[in-house]
Amino acid sequence: MIHDILIIGGGPAGLTAAVYARRAGKDALVLEKNAFGGQITNSPAVENIPGFEHVTGTEFADRLTEQALAQGAVLESADVISLTRDEDGSFTARSAEGEEYRGRAVILAAGTKHRTLGLPGEEDFIGNGISFCAVCDGAFCKDRPVAVVGGGNSALQEALLLSELCEQVTVIQNLPSLTGEKPLCDALTEKENVDILFSSLVTAYEGDPATGLTGVLVRHANGLTERVRADMVFLAVGLEPQNGPFADLAPLDLRGYADAGEDCMTSTPGLFAAGDCRRKKIRQVTTAAADGAVAALAACDYLDGR
Repeated sequence: MIHDILIIGGGPAGLTAAVYARRAGKDALVLEKNAFGGQITNSPAVENIPGFEHVTGTEFADRLTEQALAQGAVLESADVISLTRDEDGSFTARSAEGEEYRGRAVILAAGTKHRTLGLPGEEDFIGNGISFCAVCDGAFCKDRPVAVVGGGNSALQEALLLSELCEQVTVIQNLPSLTGEKPLCDALTEKENVDILFSSLVTAYEGDPATGLTGVLVRHANGLTERVRADMVFLAVGLEPQNGPFADLAPLDLRGYADAGEDCMTSTPGLFAAGDCRRKKIRQVTTAAADGAVAALAACDYLDGR
């Protein structure tokens, strides 16, 4: 069987693409290797989605999944490990489970994965003490102590936002200096409620996943260990685009993001990229959904013109 549109990735971009594809009368198959809904399922509360004053990430993901299914999209769990373009211009995706899926057009919505520290118990605290987004979760830490791990632009922007909300912000950087832009560094060092620990590594999380995080243990360059009080830790140590299996067909930029602009078109006819996996400045659920709509309509135009 060959589908009109294969959508690789079942986060907000992929599911929105499925809704738009189905409303345009196209057959759409969504392949997702983890949980449908994407990374937003890790957020205990979300307050920046239009139309929702307050919603849990899981509830939003469930609603979007149900909407795609109600429109007639087919959703299947599969870990896509390769994508090839066939002689007739269609595409074949192959999964780690040995299955093959064919489509006349493909939308890559594979997303990114936040880099973590790899510490014991870390996965248990994600969404309950560990966050990757101050815009999403900062308001829940109002007047409380928090920590930010990282020293680049993303970490500094997170810390600056949190400094306006939180009692205390501790920035933990593994290098002897911050690596972000000078204006951000200068702005952060002027904040009275921000401490910066240089040449320091987080070695353990403290607390109980059932009741929440209470702090982290930090080892300094001199070998001494310090306990940093924190009700939430914001990890800003980088993102990993999940585009590796598709690099032969979708050229990537230097950071591994699909080299597609706001039109979501790649250099391969019939192949589109949407959401966090494509090069872009802002990565939020709203921009991912917008990409999904753009990519789906572009794919429909492509199919109608063949």
